[in-house]
Amino acid sequence: MTPIANSRTRALFGRNFFFNVNSQDQAQLLLALRHYSSSNGEQLDAENVKEPRKSSNKSKTAKSMARLINSKPWSTELESSLFSLSPSISKTTFFQVLRFIASPSKAFDFFNWASRNGFTHDGRSYFMMLEILGRNGNLNIARNFLFSIERRSNGSVKIEDRFCNTLLRSYGNAGLFNEAIKLFSLMKSSGVSPSKFDKIKEILGGAVGGRGFVPDTCTYNTLMNAQCDAGNLDEALKMFKKMKELKVQPDSATYSVLIRNLCQRGDFERAEQLFDELSDEEILLRDDGCTPLVAAYNPIFDFLCKNGKTCKAERVFRQLMKKGTQDPPSYKTLIIGHCKEGTFEAGYKLLHFMLRRDYVPDFETYVLLINGFLQKGEPVLAYRTLERMLKSSYLPKTSVFHSVLSELLKNDFASESASLVVLMIDRKIRQDINLSTHTVRLLFGSELRIKAFQIVELLYDNGYVVEMEELIGFICQNGKLLDAQKMLSFCLEKGHNVDINVCNIVIEALCKMKRPLEAFGLYYKLVEKGNHQQLSCLEGLRTALEAGGRSEEAKFVSKRMPNERQLTDL
Repeated sequence: MTPIANSRTRALFGRNFFFNVNSQDQAQLLLALRHYSSSNGEQLDAENVKEPRKSSNKSKTAKSMARLINSKPWSTELESSLFSLSPSISKTTFFQVLRFIASPSKAFDFFNWASRNGFTHDGRSYFMMLEILGRNGNLNIARNFLFSIERRSNGSVKIEDRFCNTLLRSYGNAGLFNEAIKLFSLMKSSGVSPSKFDKIKEILGGAVGGRGFVPDTCTYNTLMNAQCDAGNLDEALKMFKKMKELKVQPDSATYSVLIRNLCQRGDFERAEQLFDELSDEEILLRDDGCTPLVAAYNPIFDFLCKNGKTCKAERVFRQLMKKGTQDPPSYKTLIIGHCKEGTFEAGYKLLHFMLRRDYVPDFETYVLLINGFLQKGEPVLAYRTLERMLKSSYLPKTSVFHSVLSELLKNDFASESASLVVLMIDRKIRQDINLSTHTVRLLFGSELRIKAFQIVELLYDNGYVVEMEELIGFICQNGKLLDAQKMLSFCLEKGHNVDINVCNIVIEALCKMKRPLEAFGLYYKLVEKGNHQQLSCLEGLRTALEAGGRSEEAKFVSKRMPNERQLTDL
């Protein structure tokens, strides 16, 4: 029965194993392979498989069982015969039988039969079975068996370095160096330390050119990563050069490990050269190779963005995005770089991409963009960025709202200014009376009178006011007298005190326009509020009403007009 590797094992043996491993000691495998492949079959940990003490009866039983196994195909009949020879198999008999069996597959069948019949396997028996399978070239079965040990033993036997080392030696003897590297990487990720470490420098010389073996991309990546982790960056660069000489195609992992380590050493010039090569050849967009990790390129992104080369960094970053991999800190690095270089629109596009991918920019990123747009005279983009900031659950200082609104007003963006005032009211942001007044003025000046009245009403309903006299004066100057009359009526309804001189101006102007009824309507509201006594326009209002055939309204005004003495006092 062939053991099946679990899903975790299969995943780790894929092309992406390089990113799952702490690779400081990975090159040690390659070293060991040179030793293993030249050892002429010398067995690792042989002292752990001691020759069993001879016992005449047990030896006879073992030989009889082995003869049966070697002479017949494995079947239930064979199993019955074995059981009759040894209903309860001892350790001595088990190991003797296992050593006498000629076929590795039958040895494996016997191993499984013994466990089904009450024999408890220990580390020694598992190791010996691995030795038999590996030594005879049954490497796939041996590998799967290795990673089934803990399951088979119900956790009583853990995977040890000697188990892995015997399989490594078998891979080396078979010339399967790449498979050995994968096993080594898996061992490291599983917490098994390779030693049923002092030979690093030997392996590459023994592997490259020997037995027709040329390391593939993953092999070189593993070696270079191990050299970099050990502080041997120059050696890693030599391997990179050799890699190209042998026409082995570098992939994203090749460049990321070298670029990252060059940056850590401070050799940004060489790192940038490799970065340019990576970008120009569009290596990240290839279908082969490992899935790139954006975080590996953060050091070079940071360097480029701090030195006025954000566009260069963004080109590679966008290649990474096309591969479906990205990293929030990288977004921030590039956005800040664009802000420093004054290319705020490009920074805003990255912000938009970030949000579309459900990444939330941090507070600093938003504020930098907002301030940058304001400095560049792009208040609409500043406002849109502020909106996105609020949707990301950040609330900037009140001064940020006021700064954005001020710039919108300076550049005559009436609709955006009104929307920001509404947004501020919704978010309970304190209003500035001058900015509020300016907003309403701009709306009237932009023929957005309905929106202007809506904003005024919203402000007053929420406890804010505008400079009403200034606003009405502006409306009158622009000939919008009916709007002025409506605004005054609104103020009076809200109990807001209005300068009587402003009322005089509006009533007189309405009368001259032959709109006496509108003028009378405003006057009537003043009477209701008791604010009509000081009006100096009443004679003109009465005359206009009479001329318009509105005698009842004219009498109403006459009754309330002051006498000559009062007029003199006025």
